Amino acid sequence: MDVKPSPIIISVIVVSFTILVVRVLNWVWFKPKRLEKFLRKQGINGNQYRVLLGDMKDFITAMKQEQPKSIDFSNDISSHVFPYYHKIIAKYGKSSIVWFGPSPRLNIADPELIKEILTKPKVFHKPVPDPIGETIVGGLLYLEDEKWVKHRKIINPAFRMEKLKSVIGAMCLSCSRMIEKWEALASGAEKSTSEIDVWPYIEDLSGDVISRTAFGSSHGEGRKIFELQKEQVKLALKLMQFSFIPGWRHFPTKTNRRMKSVVREIHSLLKGIISQRQKATERGESFNDLLGILMESNLKEIQEHGNNNMGMSIEDVIEECKLFYFAGSETTSNLLVWTMILLSKHQDWQASARDEVLQVFGRKELTFDGLNQLKIVTMILQEVLRLYPSVPVIVRAPAKTAKLGNMNLPLGVQLTLLIGLLHRDPKIWGDDANVFKPQRFSEGISSAANTKHFSYIPFSSGPRVCIGQNFSMIEAKIAMAMILRRFKFELSASYKHAPFSIITLQPQHGVPLILQKL
Repeated sequence: MDVKPSPIIISVIVVSFTILVVRVLNWVWFKPKRLEKFLRKQGINGNQYRVLLGDMKDFITAMKQEQPKSIDFSNDISSHVFPYYHKIIAKYGKSSIVWFGPSPRLNIADPELIKEILTKPKVFHKPVPDPIGETIVGGLLYLEDEKWVKHRKIINPAFRMEKLKSVIGAMCLSCSRMIEKWEALASGAEKSTSEIDVWPYIEDLSGDVISRTAFGSSHGEGRKIFELQKEQVKLALKLMQFSFIPGWRHFPTKTNRRMKSVVREIHSLLKGIISQRQKATERGESFNDLLGILMESNLKEIQEHGNNNMGMSIEDVIEECKLFYFAGSETTSNLLVWTMILLSKHQDWQASARDEVLQVFGRKELTFDGLNQLKIVTMILQEVLRLYPSVPVIVRAPAKTAKLGNMNLPLGVQLTLLIGLLHRDPKIWGDDANVFKPQRFSEGISSAANTKHFSYIPFSSGPRVCIGQNFSMIEAKIAMAMILRRFKFELSASYKHAPFSIITLQPQHGVPLILQKL
């Protein structure tokens, strides 16, 4: 005998299905169209919203077309690095939007608006979810409110200047090993010169530095984490076009499966290192690397409040270690490689920097006090960060309906802070904004631009300024000082200028240089 479903069950199914349909329609059509109408009334324009995809198909196509290209060696790289943003701004003006799926992202390159966004972290959050970013990086970068405050307090001791002084030896050791490899390659060459693609060596250097300084004796396992995170960055570009679709991470695609496998392996490696460190600490051993300082600070926080909830869990520590690795290696390797490229192009500045290094250190070991005397080297690094910021785009979103300048922004609108365009704005930097000119910074950062501090933000700014900026600058100074003492370098004829942003700004075709031993 057939049993018919009861009217109540049928009603529940119909109501549930209707609610689901209404929510989907609201997500893919009604809400985006309301936001579009609201923004257009305020003079904020862009392409008309297209169902579900928005501008993503055109955005990804533009990126894929530009990424493999090389361009003339000009510092005006905006149309290449930001191909789709450049097109939209040219068509609709600076107050324009790009549709990331059903979410409109407002383009921001005005220093006053950027200041307002970055100084109000309780109003303008990281947009959530950001599954690609959180998977690769995590930690402080994606925390908000009270949890961010707690983690920042616990992590701060690891990045205080007196602690950073203690890692100079480890940084010098990593740099020495890279230079020894270069010297070995050049030793058999005529006139002690050799053509070397320095980019993979510099990537390895930054990975080795963060491995030694973060994990000390466990730097072997740390190197494996570094390699896995590099693979994650490559996978991220493939996944970007689907990132706005709910649940896309669970689709059983080849790329998703590999990303999950990498995530599990990184998690396992970090958990193993942290567990070993906990056991060693319980035996009375002490550690002066970043992980040791972090765990000591975390324990002190728990003991002071007598509550485990006041500290970080092992999962929290794992997330912060992921951030150590990615931010510590990616940002510095990018800064170093663009510095070598620009000094290869501008031999006068290379010679001036070398003379300064030899005057301060001669052939002696590098010291913290001596690094602070490298004024020319510092100016060069600051100018490189202006022209080639490691992270040329930052994304934020209002946590509630908010006012920004003379605009009203409802919940659902996101903000794209175009740091790369801000750093090249002629109204701020003058008609020579695209010229490599380190002397801009001869009187410090505050005097370099025609407007205030938020015109130059390679490490972000405001209360959430990058906690590792001093670490990165110390490493970059050490590496450049040691390289300049041992080599002259110039661009190879085979070098192709191809800066492109895949999370960070990287050279796409390697960096072959002619190195001459000194």
